Amino acid sequence: MTRYYVYEEEKTMPDTPEFMAYLDRKTTAIVSIDMHEGHLSERADCPCPAPRGRNVVSAIDAFHAQARNLGVPVIHVVSTLRPSGIDDSKGIPAAWRLTMPEYFGPIPGAPLHGIEGSEWTKLRTHFDPRDEIVDTKKRLSAFYPTDLDFMLRQMKVETVVFTGVNNDCCILNSAFDASNRNYRVVVLKDATAGTNEHLEAAGRTIVSLFLGVVMDSAELLRAWDTELYWN
Repeated sequence: MTRYYVYEEEKTMPDTPEFMAYLDRKTTAIVSIDMHEGHLSERADCPCPAPRGRNVVSAIDAFHAQARNLGVPVIHVVSTLRPSGIDDSKGIPAAWRLTMPEYFGPIPGAPLHGIEGSEWTKLRTHFDPRDEIVDTKKRLSAFYPTDLDFMLRQMKVETVVFTGVNNDCCILNSAFDASNRNYRVVVLKDATAGTNEHLEAAGRTIVSLFLGVVMDSAELLRAWDTELYWN
């Protein structure tokens, strides 16, 4: 019996082949989104602050470590922009550069967000030699304009498990793109974070109703480690 969340309510996952397919570790990869200093730094000049992400670093590292031991691959996605700025602030700027300050106030470091080779693209979560990295994300989705989809197809992946930030923004956009590409989508409640508590819940709710399943990391690991699901 596996537990998951629908509209933030914990329930028993239906024991059907369609739902059990979400728990098949042999066709699964983890995609960890934007757990880098440009979002998580405590410094005042952090280019695009996502401070709630700091609260899940240890949970993400612990989940990734156990997943690797079960043979599930981990892919880290990092937002990286050309130093010229043509990808963003010196071209057609991403909408968040205009809209986020309307709520959060001025973001002094924003022009340096994601600049290739800068300290802001350094991962805060642990990178293992067995992991892969996708460092060409330039907008909200991990699939655009990156080679993530190509990599997942090469790995024969059918289910994508998302960790990282923000589950009301980049994770949500990535979940839409993954679902539209016919991947099964899993978002981990305790290994993702959002802009605030309200938007965290909203992001998870949208996933649970339209895009895939929301689970706790321990529950997914238990399912992966149970022969019932993968033999």
